[in-house]
Amino acid sequence: MSSTGDKIKGLANEAAGNVKQGVGAATDNERLEAEGVVQETKGEAQQTVGKAKDAVGDALHNVGKAIKGH
Repeated sequence: MSSTGDKIKGLANEAAGNVKQGVGAATDNERLEAEGVVQETKGEAQQTVGKAKDAVGDALHNVGKAIKGH
């Protein structure tokens, strides 16, 4: 998956997790609230993966430019 895809999925999971937490808290449903926390954490991790892929890609691009320059 691309870095953009990871980041988009991460944002979606974070948002869904936040909604679940809110609904769980409002309805006193601890299980739903806990599922929301897990899903939000998963989303944060997906976004981190996407950002890491961007960083690696940028680093490789810069190394390639440096090699061509010499």
